[in-house]
Amino acid sequence: MPQNTQSNFRKTKLSILGLSILTLSGCLLQNHYMRHEVAHRVGHAAWMLDREIPAAPFSLTAYERIHERGGTANLYIEGDGSLERGSQDPSPKNPVALHLASKDKADNVIYIARPCQYSGLLDGSDRCPVEEWQGRLYAPEVTRSYNTAMNEIKKRYNISGFNLIGFDGGAAIAAELAGQRSDILSLRTVAGKLDKIRNPGSLDDVPQRHFIGGQDEEVPPSVLHSYMKSVIGPTKCADYTFIQEAAHMEGWVSKWPELLREPVTCHGEPKGFDALELLPYDPPGVFTARPKPAKP
Repeated sequence: MPQNTQSNFRKTKLSILGLSILTLSGCLLQNHYMRHEVAHRVGHAAWMLDREIPAAPFSLTAYERIHERGGTANLYIEGDGSLERGSQDPSPKNPVALHLASKDKADNVIYIARPCQYSGLLDGSDRCPVEEWQGRLYAPEVTRSYNTAMNEIKKRYNISGFNLIGFDGGAAIAAELAGQRSDILSLRTVAGKLDKIRNPGSLDDVPQRHFIGGQDEEVPPSVLHSYMKSVIGPTKCADYTFIQEAAHMEGWVSKWPELLREPVTCHGEPKGFDALELLPYDPPGVFTARPKPAKP
């Protein structure tokens, strides 16, 4: 191949490579921006203001609506987010916990994203190292960062106690916090990855209600069964609601105002958990999907 032709060929390859890199960078930035925009629209439509909470080593993104200083607060913790192979941004495409928070009419509602979602490290880094949000989702420093954030919120608004609500992997974080803190009034989980709990602390006396979906292929009822057997044991403080038609990401938001009214208390005698109860039938208080009648 003549020298000029080789040179032109190399320049063409470099140009194509450079264009590919710019295109990929543009797509990543666009995806990053769109995920932030979705969160803004959901939070702001519910009059929730966003801010960054310093919680070393992370800067945690929060959306808050505070109407009653000195009162209690419902605090939502997001799920694991986008963890697909090659992802450069763990911010969720569909922030289910934020959607749930937006449906909550309590006076004080707070949402906290997971570390590296929408924000970076406390040192000012825009992006977290991939290993922080793929390999260390439930590391001790994650729980410590939420403890720091909750202490800051408590002091800032004089909050007297928290009702914790965790979705997906956020349920495991919420359960750990509930077992470690003395200011937790109740714990709710939605499609919770309760098998990810590393340090449960003492949860026996924490009022709890766990919501699980009959169509959830990611978190089957066996996860709740294992949690109730190995972490809780016989208790009068933990109960569940089985939503037959709900999948992992779908079927929760529209029902949430109604599900929030489900009791979360300690009552009666301690009881165990029977996985056979999760077979598809209609116990009181459990919502199930009905097949549409055939057209005549």
